[in-house]
Amino acid sequence: MCVLCVYKLIRGSALGLMFLGQLAGGTNAQSPDSSSQQQDIKKDKHDIREDKKDLGKDRADRKADQKDINTDNRDIKNDKKDIHQDNKNINKDKRDIHRDNKDIKSDKTDLSKDRADRNADQRDINHDKADLGKDRTDRNADQRDINHDKQDLKQDDQKYGANSVEAKADRRDLSKDRADRNLDQRDINHDKADLSKDRTDRNADQKDINSDKKDLTADRKDGHNDVKDLNSDRKDRNQDVRALHHDQKDLKQDRKDHNKDQKDINKDKKDLKADRQDLRKDRGAAAAPRKH
Repeated sequence: MCVLCVYKLIRGSALGLMFLGQLAGGTNAQSPDSSSQQQDIKKDKHDIREDKKDLGKDRADRKADQKDINTDNRDIKNDKKDIHQDNKNINKDKRDIHRDNKDIKSDKTDLSKDRADRNADQRDINHDKADLGKDRTDRNADQRDINHDKQDLKQDDQKYGANSVEAKADRRDLSKDRADRNLDQRDINHDKADLSKDRTDRNADQKDINSDKKDLTADRKDGHNDVKDLNSDRKDRNQDVRALHHDQKDLKQDRKDHNKDQKDINKDKKDLKADRQDLRKDRGAAAAPRKH
């Protein structure tokens, strides 16, 4: 409305015509620049919003990567502890196996020695039985001789008299046979004592053999169990070593991702700073014509 009033006031003059021409030209020239500047400002704001989104996303990624790195470091620390413990268990199992082998060797030695003693005692028993049988045979023969001598003595006493040469010879034979019989009886008693002692020794050796067998079986069982433990501990150690290598690989990759995210963050910050500078420039350029 004001433009029309001014137009009416100065339309009669040539100067007014010139002024109107310049005003119209200036208005036509400024309108496209203002629209372009507004578009630039809008675009700068959009870029800033996108930069903030990217920056937030990259920071979230970097935070997640840092969590992964911390987790990997804990896993690596735990894996190293597990490997150290596994190696200790392996060394202990090796010592146990070595001790078990020594025990098995000692048990075999004891078993062999006790068997040898048992066999020797059995031979002594057999020898004692043979001696006992022989002494009993001799004792029985002497007893028969005694009985025969008694009969001869009785007959000679009746036939020749008690003081006869024959009766005296029968008495000497009877005395000698009784001495032999008593000697054989002492041998029998001695053989019985030896036999009893040898049987006691043989039974004791058999008990030792049975005990050695039990010890040998137990030590072999312990040895087998220790070998199983050793194999199991080695398997655990190998699994822990593989886990350590895997965690170290993950840590390396997570550090790469973390560094990449940090570079993205730095780039986003630069882009955000540049977009803000562009926004300030565009706002300054848009405000300059209005002030003029």
